[in-house]
Amino acid sequence: MRLVVLCPHFDPDTAPTGRVMTRIVDELGRRGHELHVVTTLPWYRQHAVEPGWGGRIARRERTTWGSITRLHPVAGGDKRNLARRAAGFAAFSGLAAVAGALAGGPLRRVDAVIAMSPPLTLGLTGRVVALTHRAPTVFNVQDVFPDAAVRTGAIRDRRLIAVAEWLESTTYRSVDAVTVLSDDLAANVRSKVPPAAADRVHVIPNFVDVDAIAPGDRRTSYREQLGLGDGPVVMYAGNVGFSQSLELVVEAARRRPDVVFVVNGEGSARPSLAEAAVGLGNLRLVDFQPPERLAEVLASADVHVVPLRTGLGDVSVPSKTYSILAAGRPIVAAIDPGTEIPRLLERSGAGLAVPPDDPEAFVTAVGALVDDPARAAAMGRSGRAYVEGAMSPAAVAGAYEHLVLQLGRPRNRPGRR
Repeated sequence: MRLVVLCPHFDPDTAPTGRVMTRIVDELGRRGHELHVVTTLPWYRQHAVEPGWGGRIARRERTTWGSITRLHPVAGGDKRNLARRAAGFAAFSGLAAVAGALAGGPLRRVDAVIAMSPPLTLGLTGRVVALTHRAPTVFNVQDVFPDAAVRTGAIRDRRLIAVAEWLESTTYRSVDAVTVLSDDLAANVRSKVPPAAADRVHVIPNFVDVDAIAPGDRRTSYREQLGLGDGPVVMYAGNVGFSQSLELVVEAARRRPDVVFVVNGEGSARPSLAEAAVGLGNLRLVDFQPPERLAEVLASADVHVVPLRTGLGDVSVPSKTYSILAAGRPIVAAIDPGTEIPRLLERSGAGLAVPPDDPEAFVTAVGALVDDPARAAAMGRSGRAYVEGAMSPAAVAGAYEHLVLQLGRPRNRPGRR
């Protein structure tokens, strides 16, 4: 097969979604497929093009499986300026449409175009690129937008919300397939399309790299570097944004001075979190680490936490959860009950789920695992065993391969409604 892939991040960019798409592309390449990726210059960590990558608006490189075209992200700058970011994503999507049309050769026929969201604007870009290549479009949705932004209050302008909702609905109706990470996200998307179009929504979870991320000794160089000592460590590792209720971690640190809490990450909510953590000597804020240190960072904690604000459990599936399971560490998730992550923890036996934004329940659950290391270790082993059997990169790449093959069969190809 010949595929064009549009995504906002790709290796060596550090965004979790970039790592996801990089490995899917690599796996498809190993299966003998030709792929042409259109993405950005690395920019995720500081929301600015990284040193060594500047000076050009576009770069192209050949790979063993095809090519990568990297474009200026345009959407850099203040993460809290949503209007500026939206305009930037729209501009990048326009550039990506041109690069995507040229990917693999101008007007050359391909078997499918895979476009990733967020940003939502890449969905219609993917459709435009697909038309130039006479191909079906697969829209990969990592987070349902604008729902998550609206529910956190990040977007309040009704006009902007209306435009985003129109763009979302139009995209779902125009593409040939929508892939989402969970049954919750699938139900959300299906509610926004006509019943006859519901069959174009497919659940394909993100993989976890069980080779690169494996259980390790908790006494790591990361612990030594930060002076964490040999006592219990509870960690949040990921984006520090407004969707994550990290004030729960602050409250837990306040109540459990015998435990070191680490927030490893950066994002728009980092300044307010730092302000809330003033005076708490057992709460450390640490910058993102290089991707090659991920397994070591995850191994350094005894317990990991995944907090998500109320109302977001059915529109967002934190991908960090799968990496934690691969690392063999237990999880305390503060997420809407009955949604994907609580169900995952129940299936795998890998941790505890409590209601979101409930400090008492969160602190109690964290304490239960910190104070019972044997129970915590058993949960970590259960999580590792679960992902080894159910969430390998090869299985996820195979699911995309199967979907594209199905779309290529005219009798099975969904019509637009």
